[in-house]
Amino acid sequence: MNTGCSTAPKLSLLIDILKEMQSAVIAYSGGVDSTFLLKASALSGIRTLAVTGVSPAMPEQDLLDAGKAAHLMGISHRVIETSEVDSDDFRKNPPDRCYYCKSELFGRLKGIAESEGYRHVIDGSNLDDLDDWRPGRRAASENNVRSPLTEAGLRKKDIRSLSRELDLPTWDKPSSPCLSSRFPYGEPITVDALRRVESAEKFLRSLGFGELRVRHHGDTARVELREEEIPEMLKPEIRMLVTEKLRALGYHFVTLDLEGFRSGKLNVRKTGLKVK
Repeated sequence: MNTGCSTAPKLSLLIDILKEMQSAVIAYSGGVDSTFLLKASALSGIRTLAVTGVSPAMPEQDLLDAGKAAHLMGISHRVIETSEVDSDDFRKNPPDRCYYCKSELFGRLKGIAESEGYRHVIDGSNLDDLDDWRPGRRAASENNVRSPLTEAGLRKKDIRSLSRELDLPTWDKPSSPCLSSRFPYGEPITVDALRRVESAEKFLRSLGFGELRVRHHGDTARVELREEEIPEMLKPEIRMLVTEKLRALGYHFVTLDLEGFRSGKLNVRKTGLKVK
């Protein structure tokens, strides 16, 4: 294993933290952070169970990616259905929406850990997450969930670097938060609307666009693309193709955000936090 000199000590510290835990249930989404945490758990040799919570708010591709990565690493992987979309508190989409989602997930994972003899529940939160609006951290605290990546002082750039050194396919994977993050706070969340957003984003990716978001504003879809990809979208044939498809999905209006894609943009507008 060849790792850069600046990040290798942090990986060693992470493995030591995991070894001290002895066993853990991992909240596993299949993203960059949780996949790296899964790999570190495998390297530590502790008893590990990866659990993925599935609901209409999770993109289908993320579930497929999670299963493949866990299989390749030889980690036991379990899929459970979560029911946050049945909660009125979640569907109303308040600024602390993620609290209700994470409470559902972490509560289920805590129950699995207690009934099957795992000492801890852990998640893939990293040090950068402390700088953003993360109401789900309250749910983690209430359910005694530990965040080893944060404890080891790892930031996203460290995790991507180490993931590349460890040959993880997720090292350059774009962030993929749950689909409910496409809804401005206060915009009601429904299963139909979640599926509409997922279908719209899947279509845009089929055209070759990379990291993107389709923000759901009632009957309006606001498309965010990386700045360098905006000229491609503005080509008449592409613009009309996208407009026709998204209208067929149920949107009356289709707009392009000229500011370009920025992760957490809706959080910035609501909370004033800085996006990195």
